[in-house]
Amino acid sequence: MANFLRTWVENDKREVNRMDKIAAKVISHEDEYAALSDEELKAKTPEFQERIKNGETVDDILPEAFGVCREAAKRVLGLFPFRVQVIGGITLHEGNIAEMKTGEGKTLTATMPVYLNALEGKGVHVVTVNEYLSSRDATEMGELYNWLGLSVGLNVNAKNPEEKREAYNCDITYSTNSELGFDYLRDNMVVYKEEMVQRPLHYAIVDEVDSILVDEARTPLIISGQAEKSTALYIRTDRFVKTLKEEDDYKIDWPTKTISLTEQGIKKAEKNFGLDNLYDTDNMALNHHMDQALRANYVMLHDIDYVIQDGEVMIVDQFTGRVMEGRRYSDGLHQAIEAKEGVKIQDETKTMANITYQNYFRMYDKLSGMTGTAKTEEEEFREIYNMECIAIPTNKPVIRVDRSDLLYPTIDSKFRAVVKDIKERHSKGQPILVGTVAVESSERLSHMLDQERIPHAVLNAKNHFKEAEIIMNAGQKGAVTIATNMAGRGTDIKLGPGVREAGGLCVLGTERHESRRIDNQLRGRSGRQGDPGETVFYMSLEDDLMKRFGSDRIKAFLERMKIDDDDAVIQSRMISRQVESAQKRVEGNNYDTRKQTLQYDDVMREQREVIYKERFQVIQETEGLKNVLMPMVKRTIQQQVDLYVQGDDQKTWNLDALYDFIVNCLTNEQSFERNVLDGKDAAAILDMLQDMAEKNFEEKTKQLADKAQMLEFEKVVILRVVDSHWTDHIDAMDQLRQSIGLRGYGQLNPLVEYQEDGFRMFEEMIADINYDVTRLFMKAEIRQNIRR
Repeated sequence: MANFLRTWVENDKREVNRMDKIAAKVISHEDEYAALSDEELKAKTPEFQERIKNGETVDDILPEAFGVCREAAKRVLGLFPFRVQVIGGITLHEGNIAEMKTGEGKTLTATMPVYLNALEGKGVHVVTVNEYLSSRDATEMGELYNWLGLSVGLNVNAKNPEEKREAYNCDITYSTNSELGFDYLRDNMVVYKEEMVQRPLHYAIVDEVDSILVDEARTPLIISGQAEKSTALYIRTDRFVKTLKEEDDYKIDWPTKTISLTEQGIKKAEKNFGLDNLYDTDNMALNHHMDQALRANYVMLHDIDYVIQDGEVMIVDQFTGRVMEGRRYSDGLHQAIEAKEGVKIQDETKTMANITYQNYFRMYDKLSGMTGTAKTEEEEFREIYNMECIAIPTNKPVIRVDRSDLLYPTIDSKFRAVVKDIKERHSKGQPILVGTVAVESSERLSHMLDQERIPHAVLNAKNHFKEAEIIMNAGQKGAVTIATNMAGRGTDIKLGPGVREAGGLCVLGTERHESRRIDNQLRGRSGRQGDPGETVFYMSLEDDLMKRFGSDRIKAFLERMKIDDDDAVIQSRMISRQVESAQKRVEGNNYDTRKQTLQYDDVMREQREVIYKERFQVIQETEGLKNVLMPMVKRTIQQQVDLYVQGDDQKTWNLDALYDFIVNCLTNEQSFERNVLDGKDAAAILDMLQDMAEKNFEEKTKQLADKAQMLEFEKVVILRVVDSHWTDHIDAMDQLRQSIGLRGYGQLNPLVEYQEDGFRMFEEMIADINYDVTRLFMKAEIRQNIRR
């Protein structure tokens, strides 16, 4: 282990030393550029662009371009990037991850690689975790880029396609990760090329890269359409599961958050719904609803997993503590929660397009990222995204004090201790940021502070619109701020006057999060840029993490120590180590989940790329689509002839069925007699039918003498069929994915089964598309003014 750590640290040192030499070249231009007038400095941008056009690469002009950007930042923003920020910028330019501690100026670091890569004119995307940060950075850093002669766009959810297209056509585009992914999916659903908004994906810098590429990678992006389903079953199963008792009727496995009925529970269900066997194949729908009702009532927790706002169930993002607008749990779970809470049950939806963040971001020519906490997931970044994680040294040493965790027997005693600590620190004027894991705990703590008459601000999913204002005041003397994980990222708490003397910002965590990175993010709010600060985590044996992982050993340890006093506290490195190993186990589980999500999505990725590529080819065609259409028709004819005209013995041929295909898909009964098929061999039949299709195509071309009308007709037929079958296929793959796990019980590998079944279903879909395109095209009555 020690050797591994040494290699790891030395590798970082080697990389930093190598980049330090390049940074020295950047800094060598300092005096030269400082002597230029504003006009001369601005003229460098078109000069660089010209040099790139003439064959120089961005690597060739890096030292000069970085130097120009530094000098411009000094003049426009009043900020001059340090040497370590230049090294961070080089890391980003090379397509890796720069791990920079809080307050080290990640936003300014990114300006140099953004400027350099934007000179190519292919577009640079700067990706942030929320729209507030996107618009803040686009406005603040946009001044610098505009001054240097580059255009800056902001892509937010509220914009229409016209405005989005404009934002994407800028040299630099600020956007959130979800908006980028959804725009990509929507672009591949449009029927006119002009409706697409994105350009080919060139270079992205992902801010808070671990949050976007790791934490959010477990949930794929899904665009849904309506699917009709009855709501009565949700209400019936909800009423039934509310009558059940834990242990007697159902059991919960908290580490995996799975829930199942006991024998007694199954008997109750069969009696309640009047069934002989609950697990009969006829009762699959009821089973599914029952599972979701159990999860909704006993695993999904109000004010932790979701909140109710204006009569709607809103999901709370467990990593950021924010409400996820427009997101819904899939597979009927959201409806089950709506039934549980007695709010209006929305219609079920059908998946029409989906992609994982991993597969979306891997499509960029070059991808890089920055964060304060990425080292714990280094292996994942390397394996999945081919990015190295480089720890960038801090500009000033960190002097923050991180204390050992404090462990209490109960949640009540823990919160009493937190309030007592806040009271003492508050009286000295030290500002305090209290981190909570859930909305519920932030409100509980707020109530306790009200009773003690301690003024404070609360930042959680219920009032995130005041976020900027609350964060701005969090570093003032005597300020007390309670926040869920949302205060952990992208927020820079600056210290007010007199705060350094009071010990700097104190961060109190009221619970350990299941990921070490989230805890480190919270810690990192204190002690920025060499400021003083202090952090400590309060925990109890009743915390979720302790209940789910590893509290048995700690309980045994407490019993050995003979501690039964409710307010007793233990401060021990052993406890912190135990918690850390529990967190590592959770992180391992989460990594496996993400890897599995990706492995399953890789099957879909290959299929998605085939369909989207063909679709794009159809949309952008300007001449004619005969070269796409006729092969589809001929493949369909070949398949039908192979199906009905098999072997040498003509007695076994089914010419009646072939005749039905011909009059249904190729021509009408008046134009084709059944007896024409008699006496011909298979090859002659095939030639005759393919000639018939060719003639039909020529006739249609004559009918629609206008070439543009003919092209429009061809596009209408192909797109209508492809889109209809593709959305059905995605939905079917979704259902296969849900049910495939059961095959593990039959000693089969679910992933291999999914790959094989998925491939077979895709082949069937392609055959169905060919068949329907043939029928629609050959049988359609031609009308003028057709539109997609």
